[in-house]
Amino acid sequence: MKNGKKPDPDTVHPIAGYDKEIYIKPTVQNPNISVGDFTYIADSQFESHVTHFYPWSRDKLIIGKFCQIASGVEFVMNDANHQMNAVTTFPFYTLEGWDMEPPAASDMPFKGDTVVGNDVWIGQNAVILPGVHIGDGAIIGANSVVGCHVAPYTIVIGNPAKELRKRFDDELINLLLSFKWWDKSMEEINSLIPVLTCSDLEKVRQELRARL
Repeated sequence: MKNGKKPDPDTVHPIAGYDKEIYIKPTVQNPNISVGDFTYIADSQFESHVTHFYPWSRDKLIIGKFCQIASGVEFVMNDANHQMNAVTTFPFYTLEGWDMEPPAASDMPFKGDTVVGNDVWIGQNAVILPGVHIGDGAIIGANSVVGCHVAPYTIVIGNPAKELRKRFDDELINLLLSFKWWDKSMEEINSLIPVLTCSDLEKVRQELRARL
């Protein structure tokens, strides 16, 4: 315990006296948004960062535990899309006075749910496009526009975002994916902090092997 307090995933403001960083889960109102424990955003609110998300939307936004979301990040959902299989993309049906019924669902681009894994760091002003899946432990560079799936423990940057490198070798990545530290109890995670924050990756590798 730090300062006599236990971590609490249901608190909104995890930094005393500072309201520009919040745990997201206890603030979510939209039933189609699911966020895991201890995931935070560097802002005083979250849902305005999820755009083109309406009561009739078919998709979901699913974010895991212990993610770190910087200020200015935007999750663009599927209803941002316009019909692309006709000669115009203009959405007459959304605007008053035009004689057009909504197009069939099959005529609209739909890429499914947007899913972010656990322990993902999303840099400032990054944009996550509809239907993207981001694996556990990935890092999204600042100002990146992510339109394709991101493998676990991979760093991507740019517009469009492209892989820069893997964070670790395949063996260590597989150990981490098997260990799933984010699913441990708070007490065990607290005891694991020296391992999780150790820069001696060979020591980390050995510790994970011993615990699996």
